Amino acid sequence: MTRYAIIVFVLVTALCSMTAAQKVDRSALAEQVRAEFMHAWTGYKTHCWGHDDLKPLSRTCRDWYGETLLMTAVDSLDSLYMLGFKQEADITREYVVKNLSFDKSIEVQNFEITIRILGGLLSAYQMSNDKRLLDLADDLGRRLLPVFDSPTGMPYKYVDLKTGKTRDPISNPAETGTLLLEFGTLAKLTGKTVYYAKAKRALVETYKRRSAIGLVGTNINVETGEWTNTASHVSGEIDSYYEYLYKCWQLFGDGECRQMWDTSIAAINRYLADEIDGGLWYGHADMNTGSRTATTTGALDAFFPGLLVISGDIPRARRLQDSLYKMWQANGIEPEVYDYRASTVVHAGYPLRPEIVESTYYLYRTTGDPIYFAMGKQMWGDLVKYCRTDSAYAGLKSVVTKEKQDYMHSFLFAETFKYFYLLFADRKLIDTKRTTFTTEAHPIRRTWK
Repeated sequence: MTRYAIIVFVLVTALCSMTAAQKVDRSALAEQVRAEFMHAWTGYKTHCWGHDDLKPLSRTCRDWYGETLLMTAVDSLDSLYMLGFKQEADITREYVVKNLSFDKSIEVQNFEITIRILGGLLSAYQMSNDKRLLDLADDLGRRLLPVFDSPTGMPYKYVDLKTGKTRDPISNPAETGTLLLEFGTLAKLTGKTVYYAKAKRALVETYKRRSAIGLVGTNINVETGEWTNTASHVSGEIDSYYEYLYKCWQLFGDGECRQMWDTSIAAINRYLADEIDGGLWYGHADMNTGSRTATTTGALDAFFPGLLVISGDIPRARRLQDSLYKMWQANGIEPEVYDYRASTVVHAGYPLRPEIVESTYYLYRTTGDPIYFAMGKQMWGDLVKYCRTDSAYAGLKSVVTKEKQDYMHSFLFAETFKYFYLLFADRKLIDTKRTTFTTEAHPIRRTWK
């Protein structure tokens, strides 16, 4: 054997060994995620079954509106199926269909109820084919429809589920524009086109009020259509508006959504992208002038590399992910708000958010680059180290001190655990060509023509 052949043999052997080791590592990590999911789920069931959320330190419960809407049970249902807990999922599904009622005179936040409960019911219906879940989704959708009865068609923030009375006209693009995947799917599955029409109009009306340079602001009056806060960014209150511009094209093939996305991403990259010491970040700017107003980012912004991946801009996604991972590494876990120019924490909380894990999953699934597997492995270890409790998982009051907070959001099950599992599990688990994840990570499949 020649020297060159020996070198090639050694390199190939080493590569095969690394690949095999990573496969074993992935399998073990996926099982760890399943075990920790069940640890947290058992804590919820033990202490707060039948309630919306568990407070893991005091082991007490919280119902968002004084009466339960089974928030955690519904939000977690498709994750239970996806992670392989079919028996537990079936038990939970049966409990939900027998005990969940929307015939309550409570004022609910349309956005949160749509992404957590309506989306959860729809994805669980597609996984189980239990029509009772679709009937519940249809009942909920009908009760939410009055939010769209504003002069502009953009939704009010709150609605009474029994009376249909609405309130709070000051909203934001995330709450006016992050509805079409759920309402559109409900329309496709029930044949009731009003759901698609109302949510699509709300999205379009938000887009139509973009500035001359193509940006939207933070707050808008849905009655007058006037902006009350002109700060523009990809963070909370705007974030998922951009996500749904692209994803309504991805799921429904709606060409108008694709056109709105193309226009919007051009403006985002021109005015919000920020180069600091060779790194790429996305900051804040005035929606009318494009002038920089803040150099902050945070946990919610970390969804953006994933959105860049699915929309085809992998080079920019890689650079942004590198920056956001540095934000995570600065304190061993990401803060809610971070000043990337000053490299300082602005808001130190960490409520178990999933967005950076979501982006890591999309980058690893698309590129196969082991650097993203390594990122995910590190973040998984940090989450377990700092947020695990004897009964479940808790958010952090501060990523600096690591002091825990007595709350566990349902999106820990719906999103954070799910994206970690998908990152480590077999890539064939999800048919990515036919599946779109909502902003709450509820998988929706194009089961309609």
